Amino acid sequence: MAIDPPTPPPLDTMRTVTEPVIDERTTGGPGGHRDRRGWLVSLFAVLLAGLLAGHRAVPNVHGLGSLVDSVTPLLGLGVPPLAVAALLRRSRRALAVVLLPAVVWAALYGGAWLPPATGAGPAAIRVASQNLRSGNPDPVATVDAVAAAGADLIGLQEIDDDRVDAALRQRYPHRAAVSTVALWSRWPIRDSADVDTGLGWTRALRAVVAAPGGDLVVYVVHLGSARAGHTATRDETLAALASTVRADPAPRLVVLGDLNTATTDRVFAPLTRLLRDAQADAGQGFGFTWPAELPVTRPDHVLYRGLTPTAAGVLHTPDSDHRAVTAGFRW
Repeated sequence: MAIDPPTPPPLDTMRTVTEPVIDERTTGGPGGHRDRRGWLVSLFAVLLAGLLAGHRAVPNVHGLGSLVDSVTPLLGLGVPPLAVAALLRRSRRALAVVLLPAVVWAALYGGAWLPPATGAGPAAIRVASQNLRSGNPDPVATVDAVAAAGADLIGLQEIDDDRVDAALRQRYPHRAAVSTVALWSRWPIRDSADVDTGLGWTRALRAVVAAPGGDLVVYVVHLGSARAGHTATRDETLAALASTVRADPAPRLVVLGDLNTATTDRVFAPLTRLLRDAQADAGQGFGFTWPAELPVTRPDHVLYRGLTPTAAGVLHTPDSDHRAVTAGFRW
């Protein structure tokens, strides 16, 4: 009896599938490429948030920590590009993560853009500080712009031209000076003395101004310079100034000057424990002053105690590489 051979199964049932399953999310396909880039945006957003929140943890080796502290307010500029990148990649997850550095920045610095809590009432004392820039081709134009703002007291740094005193003498008949810093006042200066900040040459003074509301102690200061990798001199002079102010018994005191660092710098802490910052209390925005044409930091300050600030701001003056800082106070 003949037995028919078994009928072979159809060819399509014999085919063994050996090709790997392709998942576009991991192979660079349209969805995968977008997802991978979304992770990259998220990573940068988390790193930015961490740097904003923990910038004081950056080691201050060769001034690196101070530099990061000083530019931290500018790190908020990294949020918009990250948000745009998340939108371009159509990654909702990345866009949500970008909110993290935005929230941290707003918590740290958003208050600087709100209307100041102080500022009620007219100013009884108006002050200004300006680094003239050594070699300024027209210092008279610079100081005229500062005087036009209506200051009662003007502190100047990097003075190296006799024309400055001649330009201010009629409007500000009282003057105290040492080296390249000076104070001009509408009111009598009862006393003045050099202040040693450990710089090696005197570049700071203390004056007692007989203001209408009572005596006011005014410091005009130019601290040591700071360069990338070289901040030791600046740090030492700042510590010396803080020590001098700490020992000063004056109940009403103002510091005007170029301190060569921002209030966000960790080395500024000894001064912020003793004095208030007029820009932070009565100004709006960061009040950047250097470099004058496109300022990215604020080395110039009006610090105070024993007074109530009514206003604070920044003035773009001609021919200097710094903008001037101004403030108003009441007793």
